Amino acid sequence: MSQRQVHLAAHFPGVNNTTVWSDPKSGSNIDFSSFKHFSRTAERGLFDFVFLAEGLRLREHKGKVFDLDTVGRPETVTVLSALAAVTEHIGFAGTLSATFNEPYDLARKLATLDHVSGGRAAWNVVTTNDAFTGENFRRGGYLDYADRYRRAVDFISAARQMWESDAGPFEFSSEFFDIAGRFPVHKTPQTHPVLFQAGDSPTGRDFACANADAIFTRHSGLEGGQEFYADISDRLARFGRSKDDLSIYPGVTYIIGDTHEDAVERSRQVAFQQVSGPGAIAFLERQWGKDLSAYDPDGPLPDIEPDFESESLTQGRVRRVKDPRPVVEEWRRLARDKNLSIRELVVEVSGQHSFVGTPAEIAGQMDLYVQERAADGFILIPHLTPGGLDEFVDRVVPELRSRGVYRDGYPGRTLRKNMGLPDYRPEKEWAASRERADESREEN
Repeated sequence: MSQRQVHLAAHFPGVNNTTVWSDPKSGSNIDFSSFKHFSRTAERGLFDFVFLAEGLRLREHKGKVFDLDTVGRPETVTVLSALAAVTEHIGFAGTLSATFNEPYDLARKLATLDHVSGGRAAWNVVTTNDAFTGENFRRGGYLDYADRYRRAVDFISAARQMWESDAGPFEFSSEFFDIAGRFPVHKTPQTHPVLFQAGDSPTGRDFACANADAIFTRHSGLEGGQEFYADISDRLARFGRSKDDLSIYPGVTYIIGDTHEDAVERSRQVAFQQVSGPGAIAFLERQWGKDLSAYDPDGPLPDIEPDFESESLTQGRVRRVKDPRPVVEEWRRLARDKNLSIRELVVEVSGQHSFVGTPAEIAGQMDLYVQERAADGFILIPHLTPGGLDEFVDRVVPELRSRGVYRDGYPGRTLRKNMGLPDYRPEKEWAASRERADESREEN
């Protein structure tokens, strides 16, 4: 049996707290030269795509712009379109909200990106979950959880209908949209840009299996990745799809060393660069629900009780923990057992890198994950902007190639082809599979 091939992609750093802005090698996260360097490095490494996140409002903490990780977020499609002109093969995936965009406008932008890139466009479909972001939009507010996903499904259906119209008439009516007209963009090289989804809830997983071509997941461990992979495979079957119809790319961090011991020490140093003193306090405040600025980040955990009923002090950041009580208790136990300061604790619970080792060790770990079906590929998240990808491409990619699990060139012209995905299928087929799955669920 032939070995499964490892696929690689890269997340442009700068919109997350993994980026080390204090490092002298760190550059701008808004200057085009940073995007160009990063994308060309990824293309030199024969990566599938560059992934660009988007924020519709700058994050705030305690009522002020949260500038410890990033300030400034350019518009995604504009940046990706410009990058298409300075590259030839690599794909471009942009995170774009189905809550605060409209089908016609976004479908036209993505179709244009697919044309100007020669078939290299992708859309990471997200649903925006807070009124804080909604304040930047005329209608304001936000949708309930279930409504956000229903709107996203209708949004995708409307967009696919437009993409298939080949600059022809379209008409779409649903709970959320009542639109009709003539789409101004001819059929693109991929017809449908590649669709990603990044939700991890049961609803989010079903949404991906019913609508997406690929998943950007947080499951970067081997066992957790295998469980996630198996669960997605089971869900795909309910929608009449096979595992080969959808690719799974966990987001991963990495630290490379000349020896394993060197890599471990570098990982420790980078983790403490990623978690500054003020950053550690802010991290803790999100769970405590209180102002903890009077506490020393290099001292013990606060001896005061958290305010579990308070509203989040941080706005614009996804709150992944619904109930902070067990989290706080576990942190207290961990700090007590290991004698950890606040900053050391935050590094312990948030600063662990996915792959740490020599180039050969990292290549071997990634190969294992793919062969053992914990992933199909990886979205690398370097800690430096924009040069953090260079060392990986120069040192780890050759090791993957020497193992026979990484390509020597791009197999096709489109992103869909380079990711190994099947050709697009018409929207009516997507709709029919969702309807059959809904009917089966009701019967059971």
